[in-house]
Parts: sequence; C-alpha cells; structure tokens
Amino acid sequence: MQGKKHYQDRFFSTVNLAAMIPKNHVQVRLDRALDLSFIYELTKGLYCADNGRPSIDPVLFFRMQLVGYLFGVRSNRQLCEAVHLNIAYRWFCRMNPEEEVPAHNIIIHSTQ
Repeated sequence: MQGKKHYQDRFFSTVNLAAMIPKNHVQVRLDRALDLSFIYELTKGLYCADNGRPSIDPVLFFRMQLVGYLFGVRSNRQLCEAVHLNIAYRWFCRMNPEEEVPAHNIIIHSTQ
C-alpha cells in the first residue's frame, strides 16, 4: 500500500534547535570552546548610549561573520539567507526559528 503524507502547516510549534543538531557538528564543537561575552565590553564605546536606534547584537554580528568565514559564504545577502534557512547556523547565532535575521544591508564586513 502506498503511503501519502498530508502536510498541514502549524500556527504554533515548539522546536528545540539544539536537539536537531548532531553533538559532533563543527558548530557545536566550536560553540563549546567559544566564549564571546567579552565582545559586549569591547564594543561598548562604539555605540551612543542615548541616541539613535539600537544596533544588532554585536555577538550575533560576530557569530554571523564566523558562519560566513567558516562555510565560505561570500556576500552579506547570501549570509543572511544561509542563516535564515540553515538550522545549525540559526542555533550557532542564538536565533529562534521565528526570529527575523538582520537585513543584509546592516551586516557589513570589516574589509569593506
């Protein structure tokens, strides 16, 4: 008998991204060894405390740059799309599935 799956989109869903990524995945191993909490203090003086709109989280920015560097993503547009689509990238960047990825024109490589 031929089976047929009937897909129905759910309005609400509970997803544990960490459970979906293998424990030996390169990003899991890197995350275990990486403590980026120092970035907040390091970049604190680069932002105005009481003027302008909030920036993206500097740790999120750095994690996205690492994804781009490690996996050969060459453009900001491709990087944002890759983080949007790839569960492991989202997990590494500490982004929930329903969270919006920063716009490609906000993510600026330091070499530009």
